[in-house]
Amino acid sequence: MTVRILLLEDSSFDAELIGEHLTKAPFPCLIERVVTRDEFADALDSGGFDLILSDYALPAFDGLSALTMAQARVPDTPFIFISGMFGEETATETLKRGATDYVLKQRMHRLPAAVGRALKEAATLRERRLAEERTRLLVAELSHRVKNTLATVVAIAQQTAAKAGDLDSFMPVFMGRIETLSAAHALLFKVHWSEVDIRDILKAALAPFSERRDAVDLNGEPVAIPPGHALTLNLIVHELATNAVKFGALSVPDGTVTVRWRAETTGGRRCVSFSWEEAGGPPVMPPRERGFGSTLIQRAITYEFDGESTLDFRPTGVVCRLCMPIETPPRLH
Repeated sequence: MTVRILLLEDSSFDAELIGEHLTKAPFPCLIERVVTRDEFADALDSGGFDLILSDYALPAFDGLSALTMAQARVPDTPFIFISGMFGEETATETLKRGATDYVLKQRMHRLPAAVGRALKEAATLRERRLAEERTRLLVAELSHRVKNTLATVVAIAQQTAAKAGDLDSFMPVFMGRIETLSAAHALLFKVHWSEVDIRDILKAALAPFSERRDAVDLNGEPVAIPPGHALTLNLIVHELATNAVKFGALSVPDGTVTVRWRAETTGGRRCVSFSWEEAGGPPVMPPRERGFGSTLIQRAITYEFDGESTLDFRPTGVVCRLCMPIETPPRLH
């Protein structure tokens, strides 16, 4: 890779000498030389330089002013002084002010090594800053997800308590829902909390009902859905399966459930069309009051995801249909 170097040097002879020594570096160098303050400022604004080399003493302009200007405009670009006037105090002062290194013109053979070292240090610093930024974003994202998960747990507890007559009836229902949520979290963790295939989510939701899982036909193409949608769908399917085991198709040996899904585009949005259809079970009657599953479907699908949902208690079995937008179309300007 060619290293682009901005050289602030008023002496043509010294500029040629610097260029000659840089030919000995283990990497090709492209040098752009400037002399005046305005030329230096324009070059900084144009950007794209990997390194700055500067004389310390210049007519009507000095190296420390150039360093200050560079730190303000390109703070991540290493800055090396080249001068024949450095004393120990001056050299120390330049390093304190933020220079990466200095090279005496009497010892120009040090220049290639100094440039290589400065570039390596700059790369290490960039990597560290990127790592710190990634860590900051991960912590913020983790905090957001934990907050959402806790809010979901609270909502589950409140809804479950509202329908339970006592603690004995509350605990198994509540723990089943929490275990389902935990299984979905574990699945998302395996894929680094990215999109997950809907079939894997359905299998995780149906795992607690393994004794009747052979009665459930999963039929659909591979469709990746976002983490938030995956958690919600996991809980919905758990509620549907729980209801089916207690009162519906999965409560009798010959009952079956057919689950279908497909990706489609509706109104310019990519959606997942999902259906749960029970058959062969006892006659179904609509519940007298809305349960946790019905509330979850309406709030999550209709309000949170701006989708569509229906839950029919037909005599032949429960039928649930969902349309979940999983992609918002770009806005036209």
